[in-house]
Amino acid sequence: MSLQVEKLEKNMAKLTIEASAEEFEKAIEKAYQKSKNKINVQGFRKGKAPLALVEKMYGASIFYEDAANEIIPMAYEKAALESELEIVSRPEIDVVQIEKGKPFIFTAEVAIKPEVTLGDYKGIQVEKKEVTVTDEEVMDRIEKEREQNSRMLTVDDRPIQKDDIAVIDFEGFVDGEPFEGGKAEGHSLTIGSGSFIDNFEDQLIGKSIGDVLDVNVTFPEEYHSEELAGKPAVFKVKINEIKAKELPELDDDFAQDVSEFDTLDEYKENIKATLKESKEKELKTAKENEIVDKIIENASMDIPEPMIESQVNQMAEDFAQRMSYQGLSLDQYFQFTGMDSRKFIESLRPQALKRIQSRLVLEAIVKAEGIQVSEEELDKELTEMATMYKMEIDKLKEMIGDKEKEQIEADIAVQKAVDFVLEASVEA
Repeated sequence: MSLQVEKLEKNMAKLTIEASAEEFEKAIEKAYQKSKNKINVQGFRKGKAPLALVEKMYGASIFYEDAANEIIPMAYEKAALESELEIVSRPEIDVVQIEKGKPFIFTAEVAIKPEVTLGDYKGIQVEKKEVTVTDEEVMDRIEKEREQNSRMLTVDDRPIQKDDIAVIDFEGFVDGEPFEGGKAEGHSLTIGSGSFIDNFEDQLIGKSIGDVLDVNVTFPEEYHSEELAGKPAVFKVKINEIKAKELPELDDDFAQDVSEFDTLDEYKENIKATLKESKEKELKTAKENEIVDKIIENASMDIPEPMIESQVNQMAEDFAQRMSYQGLSLDQYFQFTGMDSRKFIESLRPQALKRIQSRLVLEAIVKAEGIQVSEEELDKELTEMATMYKMEIDKLKEMIGDKEKEQIEADIAVQKAVDFVLEASVEA
């Protein structure tokens, strides 16, 4: 295999990779061996027709695509290492020459990691902020706990009120015709939750068990179903049940039930301390982000488009995986939110760009300040990872290769760079 590297504009590079005619011939033979049992040649049993005869009958190019797919992955991986470029995108492959008896030549266009010219990154000025926790915030947390420990009671002596749960049957009609997905029986709807379109829930307030009514609504203009978007609809609704939450009394018994504390006052103090700790962490993160944003503004870098696209794709894959843990597909998520794949990808782009910029400037600071990662720091990180994955530390170390170890060390160094610029910042 031979390689030529051509640097292009905007931190792009083109690798021209050539496999010998002999390598291409071997790839064709391998492709033939994989496919020969599927090929019919008159006078031969399946899999027994010689390669030369198959090529004569179906054309010399019959196995070209499979042979190319056999060569390209390993040849590209080898060329990428040999090039010594810091490649930060998937390759854009283009076949230049594919012909029997000749070398197989293809190009791989890739984005390479851009150089960063740092501006000021020490003494960054940020606004001084103090953390406070109000009594209202403490009570909000307690009310949420009361909600979680509430119980549902059936109500039959009054009409529906806000925050009640109405158990209803409904069927929706547009232009007098029922539509798909617009019918349900025994549906539990929390009044005021905003889970139904328009003012559907408001129209149930004041209604009683057994009432049958028409609810008039209009679907949003950007509703996920084009057939319904922007159209008025009528829902035939029957009220079956009314349920209301009964909250526990706010006293020492409640504190003992939901916490390790004996009194309500002790419980409140603990919540206040917990909220303060959480706010301090949030403030620290916000301060770090503000500092890094200013460092990005002071720096210069030319980020290639494929690098951004790769980051966007990775973020989309991560999001899809998180959705799958909740039992949702991306298509279902789009349906619920009224978003489509194009808008979704576009929405990720600003965050993807910021992630790339942040990482690049922090890596540049690691280099500029000579930040190192000690064995103790690495061991501490690995120990925390082992605890998180519920593994023995020695088992984890066995699983981690050199490449993964280098990535972990790089991540630790970047975090140390964050700590460095935070410590070097000035509050005003």
